[in-house]
Amino acid sequence: MRVRLVEPERLTPESPHPLKADLILVGATLVAAAGWIFSKESLAGLPPLLFVGVRFLLAGVVLMAFSWRQLRLLDRAGWRGSVLVGALFTLAMMLWIKGLEHASHLGEGAFISSLGAVLVPVVARLFFGEHPPRIAWVAMPVAMVGFAFLSLEHGFRFEPGQWLFLAAALVFAVLINLNGRVVRQVPPLALSAVQVSMVGVLVLPSSALYENWPAAVSLPVLGWVLASALIATTLRFFIQLYGQSLTTPSHASMILMLEPMWTAMLAAGWFGERMSAQQFVGCALIFSALVLSRWRVVRDVLKTLGGR
Repeated sequence: MRVRLVEPERLTPESPHPLKADLILVGATLVAAAGWIFSKESLAGLPPLLFVGVRFLLAGVVLMAFSWRQLRLLDRAGWRGSVLVGALFTLAMMLWIKGLEHASHLGEGAFISSLGAVLVPVVARLFFGEHPPRIAWVAMPVAMVGFAFLSLEHGFRFEPGQWLFLAAALVFAVLINLNGRVVRQVPPLALSAVQVSMVGVLVLPSSALYENWPAAVSLPVLGWVLASALIATTLRFFIQLYGQSLTTPSHASMILMLEPMWTAMLAAGWFGERMSAQQFVGCALIFSALVLSRWRVVRDVLKTLGGR
């Protein structure tokens, strides 16, 4: 799940909590990666739209309880912007969960989903007239070659899950751009509460119309759903926000790039997934594109670490 988090105040390289921040943020990426496992297990007993609607409605209720004071202070423009990005976030999550339903390899799906970060500057150029750094145009073809390696794993046969993950990544890229423009003055906790709740509000009616709901849900599946809502969504949000408050945004963004790697490793351990040489090359290229797209951040962090 992608939720906009406010960039905490920039700290100096002599921040007193660098190791603590790193450990907390690594924990956040591990929880996010575990969310892929929780979600896949939940789909064994629930249709995808019903699952994602329940997951985010539960998480939204918890987030609203913590952000109630902020929500009461939102003006009309704040609500309008929050609802707009919430609707877009809903579309992204619908594409993502349908991709997960069809996915044959979770690790591969996680790397494809991470393409959203690579696409952010491209979307900014196409839709908002911005001029991204030149390195963004280097990262883009590298990412597409990586996606081609994954898509052509079995010849010229593209899996639906791969394209759904790619579509979700594109919507996430648009969402990230809009977050910085439409809802700049909305507190991050309140914005996230609205975004997350919107998924449940919009998706559950669609699920009721188009999906067959099970007559009963087993306790294991119910446990996976609760883990997805309370651990992979709400707890992950608070851990990540706290970790970001202890370090600079650039340093935090480097650590958060680890999510697809953790997902691939957890999927290998839980589901016994293995990557072929071609899949490994494709994922490595996508991760390289992710690093290239944030090269200024990576360079600044490396300089900071080298100066210590």
